[in-house]
Amino acid sequence: MTSSAAGVLVLAGTPIGDPSDAPPRLGVELAGADLVAAEDTRRFRRLAQALGIEVTARVVSYFEGNEAGRTPELVEALVGGARVVLVTDAGMPSVSDPGYRLVAAAVERGITVTAVPGPSAVLTALAVSGLPVDRFCFEGFLPRKAGERLARLREVAADRRTLVYFEAPHRIDDTLGAMAEVFGGQRRAAVCRELTKTYEEVRRGPLKELAAWAAEGVRGEITVVVQGAPEPGPSELTPAELVARVAVREAAGERRKEAIAAVAVEVGLPKREVFDAVVAAKHGAGDGRATRTAGDRTADDPV
Repeated sequence: MTSSAAGVLVLAGTPIGDPSDAPPRLGVELAGADLVAAEDTRRFRRLAQALGIEVTARVVSYFEGNEAGRTPELVEALVGGARVVLVTDAGMPSVSDPGYRLVAAAVERGITVTAVPGPSAVLTALAVSGLPVDRFCFEGFLPRKAGERLARLREVAADRRTLVYFEAPHRIDDTLGAMAEVFGGQRRAAVCRELTKTYEEVRRGPLKELAAWAAEGVRGEITVVVQGAPEPGPSELTPAELVARVAVREAAGERRKEAIAAVAVEVGLPKREVFDAVVAAKHGAGDGRATRTAGDRTADDPV
């Protein structure tokens, strides 16, 4: 339960490049703050100066190195009724930036947590990438070690959602090379560099080509958007995968007969093959296929 005497934690989005992208409410929140926690206090003061915002609140640092130690201090300020505004160097706090630990601790103590919506490198890169945006997954930063990086990429190699990553400029060539190795060199991607800044660049193309380009050296803040895995052709689907698709539709409320018909259309297979796979799974056939005779049921019969 939220205490009426407790303060409020405000997660304030900041520009990812151009200072004029700052949301109007940012100035209002900073002017009314009792305490500002900033990832880099010097960078924060430069932003406030650029925006003409006068900050009278106490400003403290809150970054990866002191996040664990400073969180209890900020929570106690919130419990005491303070309005604490959290800002990071760019974008929304806690999205691959400090903030998650503080939010979790504040929620645990019943403190109100709200946000000032602002620019997001994830959504900006996704929007300009030219890749599908209806379903996507943000994967943050990949591991630094090559083996761990490859393992993480293999986990999502078959994911059909568009994938979004952050990456450091000195690792982008290795990352794109690993992506080309795991996802395939022809998988399309976009490397978005210095978004909304003076030297903004969006480089689009197959991963193999992007990896070769990055080998020459890339600078700036980088977000990588990668197309999801292609839909498998009918010949690539196993009976178990067909059964799983039918099960998903049944779980959503479709009758089995309707689910079988819908999956058949979806994957471009005859309804009979999907039906056979479901029957075989029901009766535990080892090869996933049912042996049928002239007297067997048809695909229009209930399974």
